[in-house]
Amino acid sequence: MAPIAAGGDDFDEIPTVVGIFSAFGLVFTVSLFAWICCQRKSSKSNKTPPYKFVHVLKGVDIYPENLNSKKKFGAEEKGEVRNKPIVPKSSLHLDLEKRDLNGNFPKTTPKIPSSSDVENFTPKLFPEREKDSVSPDSLKSITSISSEEKQDKLGTLFFSIEYNFEKKAFMVNIKEARGLPAMDEQSMTSDPYIKMTILPEKKHKVKTRVLRKTLDPAFDETFTFYGIPYNQVQNLSLHFMILSFDRFSRDDIIGEVLFPLSGIELSEGRMLMNKEIIKKNVRKSLGRGELLISLCYQSTTNTLTVVVLKARHLPKADVSGFSDPYVKVNLYHAKKRISKKKTHVKKCTPNAVFNELFVFDIPCEGLEEISIEFLVLDSERGTQNEIIGQLTLGATAEGTAGEHWKEICEYPRRQIAKWHMLCDG
Repeated sequence: MAPIAAGGDDFDEIPTVVGIFSAFGLVFTVSLFAWICCQRKSSKSNKTPPYKFVHVLKGVDIYPENLNSKKKFGAEEKGEVRNKPIVPKSSLHLDLEKRDLNGNFPKTTPKIPSSSDVENFTPKLFPEREKDSVSPDSLKSITSISSEEKQDKLGTLFFSIEYNFEKKAFMVNIKEARGLPAMDEQSMTSDPYIKMTILPEKKHKVKTRVLRKTLDPAFDETFTFYGIPYNQVQNLSLHFMILSFDRFSRDDIIGEVLFPLSGIELSEGRMLMNKEIIKKNVRKSLGRGELLISLCYQSTTNTLTVVVLKARHLPKADVSGFSDPYVKVNLYHAKKRISKKKTHVKKCTPNAVFNELFVFDIPCEGLEEISIEFLVLDSERGTQNEIIGQLTLGATAEGTAGEHWKEICEYPRRQIAKWHMLCDG
């Protein structure tokens, strides 16, 4: 019986040994986890965060199917950093950890390059455009201009262009803008962003992010357009629209820059450009175009049938010479909008054919308190659409609009069509 008692004591010691080993194992695991977390945090803090915003855009007609966008584009970026003679990083660096809740960056004051910085650029990057560059002497001369000329100064846009022959890619880097006017009278600042279009086809439309409360925004965003043959680059033009974001109304237009690429030789490498921002070409009050409308009032069903047929002689909405028009139809009862419709967008034409029918229910007997508004707008991706012209038909309308309304009231159940001149939007 004695050996059995001794074996029982050995079994009692086993849980104690297991507990000791388990405690040591837990301490070792926690220590190892803490050490790994510290190493990851220190290695992450030593990395320089990326400051460039790169947009890869697929071309309209041609796209290289064998292109691995991430690997090849990343390799291109490494070679680009090795060879690019641009402005020092300190003036364009954006710390991603300093963004606010909306993803925007705090206001920064870009450093104006000195004469020594300008001399560091490769001479071949400035063919015949050194006269457009901003130097400290030219900035000093601004103080001597008249007050009227100061009001016309809308700032300067800095950008670069480059062509990658291997990928058949045309690249535009919107670097920064300086000296923009304040569009917000209360804060005396702006929330600028830039919309860029490649003309004349208007197939490529892109825009930068909005930078809050700054008159010297540093965007540094690269847009890459694939499928543009090098021999066609000479026929293109870059149109930059500089706007200020407005949360509660239509965005304010600061100005525009038109840069034709004819005569530009991109075979030598990247070219850094700067252009003065000019006032947008505002259309004249006359010549807004015409709209063909057909109306029919059904007194039995108390409905109004509206057919938007055609538009002709529409003015150009931008420097491309064409608009992307569509028509928005609003029905009002006692000056209160009760219904709205819109047509499809017609691309790149001053003479659009819509042929779209809409039926509106009239909430009252007769058309005495009814009016209908037609807004012809230019479709623009990324920004609020611009009004080309408008037309209002109703009992109080004058001219052809008043005559048209009178006829549909006198001859119900008859479809009556008339051309109308559009007025200012």
